[in-house]
Amino acid sequence: MFKLPSAYICGVRVKHLDEKKCVVSVKHRWINQNPFKSMFWAVQGMAAELSTAAIMIGKIRASDKKISMLVVANEAKYTKKATGRITFTCHQGTLIDETLNKAMETGEGQTVWLESVGVNEEGIAVSTFRFEWSVKVKQ
Repeated sequence: MFKLPSAYICGVRVKHLDEKKCVVSVKHRWINQNPFKSMFWAVQGMAAELSTAAIMIGKIRASDKKISMLVVANEAKYTKKATGRITFTCHQGTLIDETLNKAMETGEGQTVWLESVGVNEEGIAVSTFRFEWSVKVKQ
């Protein structure tokens, strides 16, 4: 809540987090809608980004290393109007492990593309986000 106040105000919530995946949910409401009465793209982006970042943050904390992380690029594709509850899931915990291990082994910065797919209550994909994360072990 303190690190991402705008996401909290818009209703973005982590529903599940483990070593392999993160599930983030947000419900279409007045505060997060666009003029077309669907969820604003930026709210979807906040939820999607959090689903990729939360796994990485947990793994960085568990490593006891000082590792910086930063989004350096992103892509989004919208396939259906986002109304109701939208759930974003990232399933790439193993890929994050590989990237962090390589950064720690080599001491060089690494990048990794992580994907989060948002689905509505019927299980239909409404948007897909990809974030390129940069990680670097601090000295």
